[in-house]
Amino acid sequence: MVRFLLSRPIAVGMTFLAFLIFSVILFRTLPISLLPPIDVPQIVIKVNYPNSSPESIEQNVLEPIREGMVTLNGLQDLESKAGSEVGDVRLTFDFQTRMELAYIEVNEKIDRLTNSLPNDMPRPQVVRINSNDIPIVRLQIIPKEGVDFAEVSMLTENVIKKRLEQLEGVALVDINGRQEKVITVTPNKPVMTGLGLKEADLISAIKDGNSELPGISVEDGQFRYYLRLASRLETAEDVGNLPIRGPSGNTVTLSKVADVNHSLAKPTGFHLFQGKEGLVVTVHKQTSAKMNETMPLIHEAVELFKADYEQVDFELTQDQSSLLNAGINNLQTSLLFGGLFAFAILFVFMGNYRTPIIIGISLPASLVISFMVFYFFDISINVISLSGLALGLGMLIDNAIIVLDNINRKREEGLPLFEACVSGVNEVQSALISSVLTTLAVFVPLVFLSGVAGALFYDQAVSVAAILCVSLLVAFILLPLLYFLLFKNKTKSTIKEDSRLFKGMLRGYKIIYQKLFSRPGLSLLVLFLMIPLLLATVKFLKVEGLPPIEKFDVLISLDWNESIDASQNRDRIQNLLGQLEGKFTVAESDLGLRQFILYEGENAIQQADLYLMFANNNDKENVSNQLRDFFRQNFPKASLEIKDAPNAFDQLFNSNKPYFEVRLKQLESQKPISPSQMNLWMEEFPLAGVSKGPGLQEGSSVIFKTDLEKLALYGLGVDDLITTIEQLFGNYLITDIRQFGEIIPIQLRNDQLDFQTLLKRNYIYGEEGVAYALDEFIAFSYDSHYKFVTSDRAGIYQSLNLDVSEPESHEADILSWGVERNLAVGFAGQYFQDQETIKQLMGILMISILLLYFILAAQFESFLQPLIVVFTLPLGVGGAFLVLWLSGTSLNVMSAIGLVVMLGIMVNDAILKIDTINRLKVTYQTKEGLLAREALVKALYHAGEIRLKPIVMTSVTTILALSPVVFGAGLGADLQRPLVFSVIGGLTIGTFTALYFVPLAYWFLSGQRGSVKF
Repeated sequence: MVRFLLSRPIAVGMTFLAFLIFSVILFRTLPISLLPPIDVPQIVIKVNYPNSSPESIEQNVLEPIREGMVTLNGLQDLESKAGSEVGDVRLTFDFQTRMELAYIEVNEKIDRLTNSLPNDMPRPQVVRINSNDIPIVRLQIIPKEGVDFAEVSMLTENVIKKRLEQLEGVALVDINGRQEKVITVTPNKPVMTGLGLKEADLISAIKDGNSELPGISVEDGQFRYYLRLASRLETAEDVGNLPIRGPSGNTVTLSKVADVNHSLAKPTGFHLFQGKEGLVVTVHKQTSAKMNETMPLIHEAVELFKADYEQVDFELTQDQSSLLNAGINNLQTSLLFGGLFAFAILFVFMGNYRTPIIIGISLPASLVISFMVFYFFDISINVISLSGLALGLGMLIDNAIIVLDNINRKREEGLPLFEACVSGVNEVQSALISSVLTTLAVFVPLVFLSGVAGALFYDQAVSVAAILCVSLLVAFILLPLLYFLLFKNKTKSTIKEDSRLFKGMLRGYKIIYQKLFSRPGLSLLVLFLMIPLLLATVKFLKVEGLPPIEKFDVLISLDWNESIDASQNRDRIQNLLGQLEGKFTVAESDLGLRQFILYEGENAIQQADLYLMFANNNDKENVSNQLRDFFRQNFPKASLEIKDAPNAFDQLFNSNKPYFEVRLKQLESQKPISPSQMNLWMEEFPLAGVSKGPGLQEGSSVIFKTDLEKLALYGLGVDDLITTIEQLFGNYLITDIRQFGEIIPIQLRNDQLDFQTLLKRNYIYGEEGVAYALDEFIAFSYDSHYKFVTSDRAGIYQSLNLDVSEPESHEADILSWGVERNLAVGFAGQYFQDQETIKQLMGILMISILLLYFILAAQFESFLQPLIVVFTLPLGVGGAFLVLWLSGTSLNVMSAIGLVVMLGIMVNDAILKIDTINRLKVTYQTKEGLLAREALVKALYHAGEIRLKPIVMTSVTTILALSPVVFGAGLGADLQRPLVFSVIGGLTIGTFTALYFVPLAYWFLSGQRGSVKF
């Protein structure tokens, strides 16, 4: 085939050019995003039920929802958590479930359940989790001093949000920190008492004044008109002018007996930026959008906002596109330095400038054509797929060097240019195909991992397969074509031979080779002993998910563990920021209940998340220590967690599950275990290092106990008492003013006093209008209660979180402890999922090794020779572990990718070396008539000389191309550095392995013994 294609250079060249043009066109249509659009198989149902306790939300809301959801198709797990005023139900599905259909089904079931849920509760929100739910940027909107916050909230909701959503590529704009305008009616109790008016009279007057006719029409001749009442309320002044009639028949305006004002609704949460109250807008991109095109549009829009709305400050924060830019920059760096170093190394080794030019053309050509595969497999350009391309670039350079060196060697042997190109490609064709197949055999099975990891590896596997297959196409067709065209007018004498550097390296190789083969048994034994020694260094490596990236920002998650309101929460955060003033560059906080539609985390009024950005790492560490001391001294009850601010990777990979969780359920009843009983049992728990889960976290509460006997004696109804308490302590909604889509609630607001005073000063009215103080019928007490009620399929449970090594070894003791107390004990947590992932990885690894063996057995037509390649892998892995340990780098996702890159190159070198030995051995036996032992000795020696140049060039080029990352700084360098150390360590040992271990192992597997004389 190569002969046929080289005979038609113009047709082949034009075909490749057409491929390149077509690929560029398709590349422009590819979506560019931070992460692949992964459907996480989870749906969260969020409940917001104001003025409700956790027990009430669990019993009246979450329990009916759980019962309605158990029949969902593909449902794997179901859990719920009820807190004060909020609750959520988390549904986890099998990963093969079509989440768009599951989302529709969940919404349909919620609609059916509406009648069984409380009438005064808003419809539960159904949130579907997707990697695109991670916002690409946050826009801070801060009203300037003196500007009405409610007006800015309306501006954000009605203008800013809509203008951002109109931008190309923006899918959703989410808002937190809104504050609504309300009309508050505060009764003047002394005046109302003097006039004999009650709050019920005031409420009735407002409702009557805001009533509408229900679609009544009248006829006027041949015309028909719809009626409306002209007395409908529109402003606070209209409310104040309403008449209210007393029991004696006197009528006064409502403003005489109550203060009517426009004000802000009592907030349940705030957003702070630099310590000031404001709003935050999170921007989410469309799946098919290009992030690098969407972000400039957002920046332009923000500049227009600054010009149009001078009463508001705008600022963009937490731009996630920096991760994508880091990935793109890394790929550009790999291409640039890969090409430069390949040129330099080829020139140093060959002294020829035309050969590097060929590689300089083939690298970008392969990369561009690979994007055509992206288009047909519906793969976006993201950090994962880009890392796959970077992974394949090493193999691409490797293939190019091998083919060009082989063609050059054929020319040196005296073949004509055309025949040298054909023979040079054909000789290594099968070996290169096998090396690509073995690399894919190691990597592609990772796609079958379950969960998010498998979905991410799909993009990477497709990108690796694309660039490797394209590299073969380029190596077999484009490279010999370019070589033929560039050297067409050059005779053999004009082509420079090997450089002095390589000749010196060749002499050194021969000396070491002869010494090793003088005692081959001992040499091979030493190499085999190196395998366990090198692999043992893995015990000294720290295992992490992602490499530690130097971050100058932290996320502080805290729970005050006190029954405070949102305003008190805000004041404490502002006071804290005041003490830290000047020590941070950016401060952002979401506290209390979040208003985000897509927020699926824990929601409680007494909680807060504080994001701080620092100028350097020293400030970050100092402030973190200062915060720990501050909370230890001033708020010992508060729960404080300080960690690096999560990026998009962290948000996708981090699990909200505890590491190992013990779930406890009472067998006698479905009620939670009482706090006093649980505290006693905790003292007898068989393990230390145990923390309480959400269902066991305690908070204080006030309990009202009504005197039913006394109420009956005075002829008072319990419903009247409850209504009075709601009006007194809650944000009692009287009615709404609705006009042109704007809703302004009218709320009854009483004096902001402590509850004991309010009970003494307020009354409930009996027969003939007799007033009785509320505290006559209500006794109160303080008590502790659980802040959350947690449940699963089987009902309410309470959990303990264990932080111990090998937790499964303690299960028997925990079960025994539970049986003694008549408790049902279950185990859950991330630990079990990690164990399942490890089992899958081990199975996939075995499949990969078998595939590798089968491919090599077919290539070499031998059952023993593939073992040589298999045994080279542990040496390379051990070398990578050694360099990771010496450099203080952890074993993480990026270093694991580096291992795959390194193993691909090592396998390639070993396969070509064995393939060359096999061919030379046959040649020496058939053409030169040597005996089998003599032919083998000569083949081993000569194959080492032939393959020395491409093996060393490939390793040195790859190492030098990656080395700038070691000395680089920033996010991209931090991400790629573990990968680079893995490759450098593996190739350093791997080069030695390919040069010396392969011939030694081949010698012994051939049944030969004894030393070799040269």
